[in-house]
Amino acid sequence: MKIRIIQIGKNKDKYIEEAVNEFLKRLKGFADLEIVTLKELSVSKTFTKERAVAEESEEILAKVDSDDFLVALDERGKEYSSVEFSKLLQKLKNEGLTVTFVIGGPYGLSQAVKDRANLILSFSTMTFTHQMIRLFLLEQIYRGFCIMLKKEYHNE
Repeated sequence: MKIRIIQIGKNKDKYIEEAVNEFLKRLKGFADLEIVTLKELSVSKTFTKERAVAEESEEILAKVDSDDFLVALDERGKEYSSVEFSKLLQKLKNEGLTVTFVIGGPYGLSQAVKDRANLILSFSTMTFTHQMIRLFLLEQIYRGFCIMLKKEYHNE
């Protein structure tokens, strides 16, 4: 299964980067995983957050293939349990689709990205940093594969 994660900006915290790398290592046997990191644009007096989101989103959409199943992460999206998420991954794997997850920068994603998305996914109505959500996403993808393959990791 091909999974792509498009994210804005680099991880700034070493402890998050170490945890992300651990889950990337664990996922190697389960999926062909690609991480695409795009530049985070800085907001200033002359460069508004709306403009930053618009330009970041243009770059995101340029990296998405027309036949990708696009999942945009947003706190106003649909919530899944880990088992439901695993079933979604299984369905997409069975259909042979490339799944592209998109994590916006500190100001989120444009409506254009959300409109292109096949699914808008929420991990919570709470807000998390875009660095932390990368770790949460990778952990849930790993958990989803463990559930799918009946590996010990997820306790029900």
